[in-house]
Amino acid sequence: MTIIKICGITRLVDARAALQSGADLLGFNFYAASPRSISPDDCTAITSEIAQEFPRAILVGVFVNMPFDHINEIMQRCGLQLAQLHGDEMPQTLKNLQEHGFKAFRNIPKPAVCREYASFMQDRAPVFLVDAAVNGLYGGSGVTADWQAAAQLARQYPILLAGGLTPANVAEAIHKVHPWGVDTASGVETSPREKDSQKIQAFVQAVRKYTDNATLADRPDASQN
Repeated sequence: MTIIKICGITRLVDARAALQSGADLLGFNFYAASPRSISPDDCTAITSEIAQEFPRAILVGVFVNMPFDHINEIMQRCGLQLAQLHGDEMPQTLKNLQEHGFKAFRNIPKPAVCREYASFMQDRAPVFLVDAAVNGLYGGSGVTADWQAAAQLARQYPILLAGGLTPANVAEAIHKVHPWGVDTASGVETSPREKDSQKIQAFVQAVRKYTDNATLADRPDASQN
C-alpha cells in the first residue's frame, strides 16, 4: 500500500478532512518563510484534537535549518512523531533525532552521502523525501520533482515522493517511481493555507485505485479474471 501524506496543514478542518479521506500522515510546516507556516501554538491546538480523534495518525513537523534543540522542543510541545528535515541539515541532526526524523532532498546527493544519512534510520520508513529543486524555495512550489532520479533512489530506499503531485498525476508518479509514499500540499489546495476537501478525496482515491489495480495485476490468476 502506498502511504499518503498531506502537508502544509494550518487548519483543523483540513486535518480532519485529510484523515477522514484516508491519509496516513499530516505535515505541519515550521519554516517561517513558507506560505503554509504554522506556529507551535496553532499546531498544538490542531494536534491535540487530532490525537484524540485519530490516534493512529502520524504527525510530521517540517523544519528548515533549525537547531536540533528547537526541533525537539517543538516536537514535544506539539505531539509530533516525526521531523522532516527539509533544509541543508547535516547528518548529525538526523542522528540526534534517532528514530524520529528523515531527510528531504531537493537535489539528490551522491550515493555515499545518501548512505551516511540512511545509516541513522535503523530500517525505518521513510528514509528520504524527494522534492522539486526550486531556487529559494524549500518545498510547496507546485513544481514536479525529477521522477527519474527519484526512481533510482526508490530502488534503494523507501522514499516519500513530493513535488507538484495532484489527483491528476499521482498515479503516473507512483507507476514511474514506485515510492513508499506520496506527499502533496499545493496539489490539494484552493490557496496555500486552505485545503480543498474534494481534491484531498480525489488524491487519496487516485492513489488507492492505482494501488488496488496494481495489486490485482500482480496476482497469478489476474489474466483469467
